[in-house]
Amino acid sequence: MERVLKIILVFVILSVTCTSCEDVSQKVKDKIDPLMNETKSIDSLLTNDVEKVLTLDSLIDKSSTKVDSVVNKIIKTEKK
Repeated sequence: MERVLKIILVFVILSVTCTSCEDVSQKVKDKIDPLMNETKSIDSLLTNDVEKVLTLDSLIDKSSTKVDSVVNKIIKTEKK
């Protein structure tokens, strides 16, 4: 009889633990979903900003080349 009670007690404890873990798991999932959405949003913003920086960098390179060309022409004309 005592053995049967111990087995029943173990099953009850296991069932309560499993039910409790399911609830915690669902709560964690509910908290993670909004965070994942925010992460995707931030990632999108960062990607857009990186593209803008690369475009700006390209424009600066082109402008720098033009400025260098103009400066070189001025220096050459002054040397003559």
